[in-house]
Amino acid sequence: MKVFLMIFASVFLAELGDKTQLATLLFSADGQRSKLLVFFAAASALVASTAIAVLIGEAAERYLVSLPTKLIAGCGFIIIGGFMVADHFMKG
Repeated sequence: MKVFLMIFASVFLAELGDKTQLATLLFSADGQRSKLLVFFAAASALVASTAIAVLIGEAAERYLVSLPTKLIAGCGFIIIGGFMVADHFMKG
């Protein structure tokens, strides 16, 4: 249960305020759409994309077994953040 809660909290916090959540918010703000339809469509899309990530992660496990995956993920986030900061100053 501890691992479940750790994964849940990590993904939940990572999803707060991201583009997916903002797109869902905009779809539900449209008075013409059923809120239940928006919820189930967005939830289904998140389940499908998560299933793909799990399958890719399972396949990558064979090749990444000797690599420090937390370090790789951290470096990836730093690189993406660097691109976002650079983009801000280039457009600014």
